[in-house]
Amino acid sequence: MSVRWKLALSYAAFLMAAGTLLLAVVWVFLLRYVPNTAIATTSTFVPNRSDLLRAFLPPTLIALIALLVGGVLGGWLLAGRMLSPLTRITEATRVAGTGVLSHRIQMDDRKDEFGELADAFDGMLAKLELHVSEQQRFAANASHEL
Repeated sequence: MSVRWKLALSYAAFLMAAGTLLLAVVWVFLLRYVPNTAIATTSTFVPNRSDLLRAFLPPTLIALIALLVGGVLGGWLLAGRMLSPLTRITEATRVAGTGVLSHRIQMDDRKDEFGELADAFDGMLAKLELHVSEQQRFAANASHEL
């Protein structure tokens, strides 16, 4: 499973846990104090706990399903946005793997962990390019002397 999926599912799980907690709070602080027996009153109808549960449960399940779907979709989009710098870093490593050491990532606009990784990679490519060019110059000079 990709990191994007793992992040999306963890976002959705957190959202579901928060929604479930909210509904549990509603149950504990509101519905549990409503008696389950008929309530004597002068009006025609006063709902008891069973009536409220029948009215409360279907919309609750629909809301939890909506939270799950929204959490997965929103998590997928958020994870994609958060992981997008990795695409640039991956492309730069593939270019460097072909032997082109002059390519740089240049993520100067990012001041986070991805920016630090890109800066470290750019620094490594610069040093590697310098060493390769020194080696080529040495080989060219030695070849010329021979």
